[in-house]
Amino acid sequence: MKLDISVIIPAKDEQESIPELSQWISRVMESHGFSYEVIFIDDGSTDATWEEMVKMNEVNPCFKAFKFNRNFGKAAALHTGFKAAQGEVVITMDADLQDSPDEIPELYRMIKEEHFDLVSGWKKKRHDPVSKTLPSKFFNYTTRKISGIYLHDFNCGLKAYTNIVVKNVSVYGEMHRYIPVIAKWAGFTKIGEKVVEHRERKYGHSKFGWERMIRGFLDLLTITFVGKFANRPMHFFGSLGTISFLAGFFFTVKIIWEKISALFITHTTLKRDITQQPAFFLALIAVVIGVQLFLTGFIAELMARQNISKKDYLVIAKIGLEEKKPN
Repeated sequence: MKLDISVIIPAKDEQESIPELSQWISRVMESHGFSYEVIFIDDGSTDATWEEMVKMNEVNPCFKAFKFNRNFGKAAALHTGFKAAQGEVVITMDADLQDSPDEIPELYRMIKEEHFDLVSGWKKKRHDPVSKTLPSKFFNYTTRKISGIYLHDFNCGLKAYTNIVVKNVSVYGEMHRYIPVIAKWAGFTKIGEKVVEHRERKYGHSKFGWERMIRGFLDLLTITFVGKFANRPMHFFGSLGTISFLAGFFFTVKIIWEKISALFITHTTLKRDITQQPAFFLALIAVVIGVQLFLTGFIAELMARQNISKKDYLVIAKIGLEEKKPN
């Protein structure tokens, strides 16, 4: 039987928060009559986080958990939770009590009644230091411009998805903050936003540092490139190669024409030979790079077409085409 909601919660060193968060989620779910499961992922904790998860399962079997042998990161934790989720609506949230479970019913309603593929939380009023809020604003602005998705807070841990979305997106590296972008490239374009409460951290301290910003920016470039050109790399490499080749070819012709003109038309002597002009070598390099980029695009196109021929495209519904079971 399919559940109404799956809640996925990555956690690292959050032993104080787990009992309080679990009780809070239980109260919300039971008061609204939801069938549910809560999937904790212990992302290499060094305290008693796993032991607290085990206790929650003993009290309520709706609480389940995975334990990583080391810290693999939030993206790996979400990916594991997505694979296991059985709920029609999947909610992700952080384990540090800064996300409020009271937001769950409205997120569920927006998915089920307003038919969003994904709803992202927006921490409009944040309880974080400037060292976190300023970089966050910069990356949110950059992501909006590059992706064309006008969300205020891509990195908010509190999000809701349809089950079909989480089963068809892959997150790795630092790409958890760009799941709306990944979902859009996969064809899930109905993306909404909800202002959510951001609570002050009650226990422990933040597990993220400045280095995540650099990795996150590189992942944004990766997502953008792969999303746009994964199935048509010739459009990228071929375009750059053609521009480079034509620019080099044009300047080569120009230099040769100046030499011919000087010898046979104006009967003047050039101060330097063609091979002594820096522009000649720059033009030659541009031609060579253009050819290399074009060939790179051609080879990548052949590989992409080979992969496409083996690919099963995402089908989200069938009618009159049910598979027949063998007798």
